[in-house]
Amino acid sequence: DSGFELTGFSDADYAGCKDSFKSTSAIAISCNPVQHSRTKHIAVCYHFIKEHVEKGTIELYFVKTDYQLADIFTKALPVDRFNYLVHSHGMRSLSPQELERLAKSQ
Repeated sequence: DSGFELTGFSDADYAGCKDSFKSTSAIAISCNPVQHSRTKHIAVCYHFIKEHVEKGTIELYFVKTDYQLADIFTKALPVDRFNYLVHSHGMRSLSPQELERLAKSQ
């Protein structure tokens, strides 16, 4: 018996980062040389990245939500955010009328 008693626990933001409310566990695991039993389920391919982080051949940086360009492919977004990301990728969002016009011109 450790004499320690847990009387309550709260992870109210469900995340590690107070700016984005997103989990920072992947970066923490990659940067931490100590392996914990909670990380044993991670596949070997992820350890490849960890090894390269340790060697210095890969550097990890925190990217704020505003600059997460992959969000367009992974999340339902508000219209203004979607349009911003479409533009950031150099793409266009075509209306049904534009799509029909393009289909007829082919």
